[in-house]
Amino acid sequence: MSAVLAPRFELVPLGHGDLDEMLAIENQVHRLPWTRGNFVDSIAAGYSVWGCRFGEELSGYFVLMLVIDEAHLLNISVAEKRQRMGLGGHLLRHAMQVAHNSGASSVLLEVRPSNVAALGLYARFGFRPIGLRRAYYPGAQGAEDALVLRHALAGVEQ
Repeated sequence: MSAVLAPRFELVPLGHGDLDEMLAIENQVHRLPWTRGNFVDSIAAGYSVWGCRFGEELSGYFVLMLVIDEAHLLNISVAEKRQRMGLGGHLLRHAMQVAHNSGASSVLLEVRPSNVAALGLYARFGFRPIGLRRAYYPGAQGAEDALVLRHALAGVEQ
């Protein structure tokens, strides 16, 4: 009898060669997805872009902007078929580690108040609300506010 081994995931830096896969996930999971230009500009600006791969398959990614001693998580996404498997937590933990290793003292992000799953994930990782951006996310039935969350980094564990 042979055992079927589950594929292991790997966190890897992403670049221009990964754009099509990132866009496929982006368009699948977001109401108002980033454009190819958003990703191209982020890579060109030197933002930290990392992905989670199961074998050859890109299953999720994040884009992290580092500015002086602060990091801003601009995008974190997990493919629909890989959601609820803990990948969001792995990506978030890695983003926090990248920020910490780069000298950031905190990580900021924006999230829709209606995104209950994301709010739960961020709360489990110690993110706390520090503000509100009114009408931040455009939508079909008007704009939605964004909660601004912050996490102070102190000895982030791998």
